[in-house]
Amino acid sequence: MSITYLEAIREAQARALADDPRVFIYGQDVGAFGGAFKATKNLAQEFPGRVIDAPISEDAILGAAIGAAIEGMRPIVEMQFADFSTIAFNQIVNQAATLHWRTQVPCPITVRLPSGGTSGSGPFHSQSMEAIYAHYPGLIVLTPATVEDAYSMLLEAVAIDDPVIYCEHKYLYYHLKADKLPTEAMPVGKARIARVGRDLTIVAYSAMVHEALAVAEELGTEGTQIEVVDLRSVKPLDTDTVMASVARTGRLLCVGEAFPWGGVTAEVVARVASEGFDLLDAPPQRLNAKDTPIPYHPTLWAAHRPTARSIAAAVRDLLRR
Repeated sequence: MSITYLEAIREAQARALADDPRVFIYGQDVGAFGGAFKATKNLAQEFPGRVIDAPISEDAILGAAIGAAIEGMRPIVEMQFADFSTIAFNQIVNQAATLHWRTQVPCPITVRLPSGGTSGSGPFHSQSMEAIYAHYPGLIVLTPATVEDAYSMLLEAVAIDDPVIYCEHKYLYYHLKADKLPTEAMPVGKARIARVGRDLTIVAYSAMVHEALAVAEELGTEGTQIEVVDLRSVKPLDTDTVMASVARTGRLLCVGEAFPWGGVTAEVVARVASEGFDLLDAPPQRLNAKDTPIPYHPTLWAAHRPTARSIAAAVRDLLRR
């Protein structure tokens, strides 16, 4: 018996609904249809009146959720694709993010963003929005890379009194499985050492953690020990764990699937360069998707995003410095 990353998200929502009558799910086709990716399958039948179909207006969806949160509810909002959340950008960054600062009233909403690319999805259904939302004070941004974190971090997101942007990666929905759901979990804001090494640190998050682990496994057969750090959340960012890893290895490569300009990888490199320059034996590097819209064609898409092959090439180059 195994459970997929997608099933872990569904189970977390079911538990949140069962444990807290203030929780409800709101989004397009989340009811009888079960959501675009079936993340809410059967939940409308199990929890009548609490898994609610929304109009095709992301702006209205977020506005309604914020209003419900002000009145004491704890909504989980499903965006069909992370890309579509830009329609609700004003509600998220100008209303939800600032509400407690302005009024002392908490805004406990969780916004689920199906993030990242899959083959053939193209420029409107493949984006990674985590850096955009991490830019704004008041928002917590989570990027679970494992089945265990997909479950536990979603439950923690619902319990947090601040608005949470929960970036679940679509490619991991069915590609990632675990034997069981966790009974214990690391807290939000704490990074995880996914693999111990001594020669170079790869910092990654979301689906890129698995590409990084594949590289570490490959280079391990050649005698090179790569340490892999899974950020887990990008806001807050666990600088201490990253810095401790770089102190052990002396080299840093930060990998993200998002566009390169002003992203999470840039933030990590900037922090290490400014706060841990003396720990480095080589200039810190980053690797992101290409700075172009995301292509439809599977071959072009594979060349657009970082993969184990391109990460391995970047690691070998950095080890030579």
